[in-house]
Amino acid sequence: MTDPVYSVDGALVPASEARVRVDDRGFQYGDGAFETLRAYGGTPFEWSAHRERLARTCSRLGMPDAVPDDAHERVKATLAANDFDDAYLKICVTRGVQPGTLSPAPDVDPTVVVYAKPLPRGGVGSDPVWDEPARLRTVETRRPPDDVLPADGKTHNYLTAVLARVELRGTDADEALLRDASGAVACAATSNVFAVADGRLHTPSLDGPVLPGVTRSVVVDLAGEAGYPVTEGTYTPLDVREADEAFLTNSTWEVRPVAHVDGTAVGGGPVTRALADRLDERVEALY
Repeated sequence: MTDPVYSVDGALVPASEARVRVDDRGFQYGDGAFETLRAYGGTPFEWSAHRERLARTCSRLGMPDAVPDDAHERVKATLAANDFDDAYLKICVTRGVQPGTLSPAPDVDPTVVVYAKPLPRGGVGSDPVWDEPARLRTVETRRPPDDVLPADGKTHNYLTAVLARVELRGTDADEALLRDASGAVACAATSNVFAVADGRLHTPSLDGPVLPGVTRSVVVDLAGEAGYPVTEGTYTPLDVREADEAFLTNSTWEVRPVAHVDGTAVGGGPVTRALADRLDERVEALY
């Protein structure tokens, strides 16, 4: 198998030679931000939204200028170096190497890594990257409030999602349903949650500790175009279990139906399929 090529601080290097220092704050403290996205036909999907969120996360971490001006060029160069048209992409920005104290220095020389791996073609007539509809289980791990950990960005502090997935061991579930401190549904471990009832979409409000997912935003727009009302509110796991349909969204899965929640069958349906088709059509326009 050909060694993939990654971008490390702007240099294209084989994966087997890619290195980040052990005293990098991303490794030492989880002091960094990241974005995952997909490329279709060699074009990063919704790049502007992903870059904006990455920059916003870095700003929340006190390093507002950490995202390099040529981030898009680095992503495109990584795709080209691997000869990838359709791919999974991850761009990581850490505070870099600083003196070994917890308090970060104001001047930042960030570490920036772009990782890529091939994914099947998206768009009309494509096969999803997920094997089957999701099997959700409500876990005890809670999504921390925004004043504990920024909810509107993706940081290297991903232990909440890791611990949620650990709870799934020994169960028949493959994705965790997380609640906030009050018990309301926040999100799944790596995705946003939608429920459909009486032809209306329901999804947890961004007023809670909910990641403003890029695919979530796209689906909300597509729902409006298709005439499906969308309500952003406060919901319980029971609301999801009793929905007519339920699905998850993220950049990798796109729209993934939910087979069951806590053992209760839910499934996708006509609304889920319609939105998945509309997303496919939007992706197809990139080819």
